[in-house]
Amino acid sequence: MTYSDISVVTTNRKHGRWYLFVLGSAIVFYFVSCAPGALWQDSGMFQYRIWQNDLEGGLGLALSHPLYCIIGIVFKSIPLGEFGFRINLISAICGAFTVANVFLLLRLLVDKLMPALLGAVTLAVSWTFWQHSVIAEVYTLYTAFFTAEMIFLLLYIRTGRQRYIYLLALFNGISIANHMLGIIPLVCYFVFTIFLLVKRRINFKVVIIMSALWILGALPYEYLIVKQFIATGDSLATVRSALFGNGWSSKVLNAAISLRVVIEDIFFIGYNFPTPNIILFIPGVFALCKLSSLRIFVNILLSVTILFFIFAFRYTVPDRYAFFIPFYCLVSIIIGVGLDSLLALYNNKLVTVVVFILALLPIGVYAVVPVIAERMQVNIGTKRQIPYRNDYTYFLRPWQRYNYGPELFAGEALSSVENEAVIIADGTTVYALWYLQEVKGKNAGVKVLSKHGDYKNPIEFPTEETIGRLMAERAVYVVSPVAGYCPKFLLERYDFTKAGVLYRAVEKK
Repeated sequence: MTYSDISVVTTNRKHGRWYLFVLGSAIVFYFVSCAPGALWQDSGMFQYRIWQNDLEGGLGLALSHPLYCIIGIVFKSIPLGEFGFRINLISAICGAFTVANVFLLLRLLVDKLMPALLGAVTLAVSWTFWQHSVIAEVYTLYTAFFTAEMIFLLLYIRTGRQRYIYLLALFNGISIANHMLGIIPLVCYFVFTIFLLVKRRINFKVVIIMSALWILGALPYEYLIVKQFIATGDSLATVRSALFGNGWSSKVLNAAISLRVVIEDIFFIGYNFPTPNIILFIPGVFALCKLSSLRIFVNILLSVTILFFIFAFRYTVPDRYAFFIPFYCLVSIIIGVGLDSLLALYNNKLVTVVVFILALLPIGVYAVVPVIAERMQVNIGTKRQIPYRNDYTYFLRPWQRYNYGPELFAGEALSSVENEAVIIADGTTVYALWYLQEVKGKNAGVKVLSKHGDYKNPIEFPTEETIGRLMAERAVYVVSPVAGYCPKFLLERYDFTKAGVLYRAVEKK
């Protein structure tokens, strides 16, 4: 949304100026806390995929995120810092737009500055959102589009101008080209569209235009779907891959939930909002329900909030905490509405000052909690220790400004082994090793192998039948001789001796 558009729809240029102020402040905030280069696990994978101009990724269509990779390929050529930092910066910019969109939505909704600022600040410093705004990830790109959708929805309901419902359809299509989370609000938009048709507020021509714009927005993802179908001729497998990726359908459709998952989910939510301000969520919901003139918008907003919550809460993938991010965006909006309700009862400067001090409390929490957790040796669910990564600060502290661990690990690993040696790496560490080799030209003679994704290894990945011959020809190292991170046949047939940051496989005595 441009500055002039904001001015027209709000009839107040201050909205546009404040939007730009919040956007600029958020960009600076995430820029200074952004990770400097190579990263672990999925973030490293995205960096490597973009370096390879890879729009597919080899993990199934639902995990391809083509729009994010297209944007990354563009950012790759921007002369600002090193390659990894440029890719991390995508998340920072998208996170900043999300924060600014939350501000604008609240400003349009309650027409008050302080509630809008509170909602923006609450989201900006929340643990998971902040963390994913400073590393290479797809979630803030999704939320930037999703929060824009909610703005267009509000503007359409207030003005009845069809351009806003067209933009809603277009942006939802674009969001799905990045992440399948976009299907969740799409369900609500579909019901809303049927309602408008029944009430004769729109006609089929409008629906056709909306559909065409949605298809246009989702084109990068549709291209991959058509490409796979043409290559395989298997329509069922293509649909399954598009909806769930390779082998994730049982987790996506999971309806069972354990006590452990419930406890973890409660921790996730509490750690994102470790401030008494979370109480404002309750009056915020009640205040929204009283907005009779915006009943349809409120119903959709609350419905999407519930759907995002349910989806993430019963999800069982290890990194499911990230799938709460759209829910956190909506919670922050509702907290802002809650402050508006509070100020209607106690409108004085002291209340506002206290609320904003409490809004910044999470920063102190994230500084202290990792130290306490490490001192008490709290089990945070990790199964192994990776060199140059302190799991407590890595997982529990959102800022990543000094996260040089992946590069330090990969640099030492590649320089400490023999030329032409083999390193068998897992999905968490392999991309940092490949990053150092391909982006920085570090010891290309070392053969780094992995079965993560569908990338072609420099030599054939060993099997139980071929590992003996490989061991006779080359020194073989692994990152972690731990089940799940190392081939089972290696663990069964060989011993491992510590060799710097790696472990060398040796014959059992």
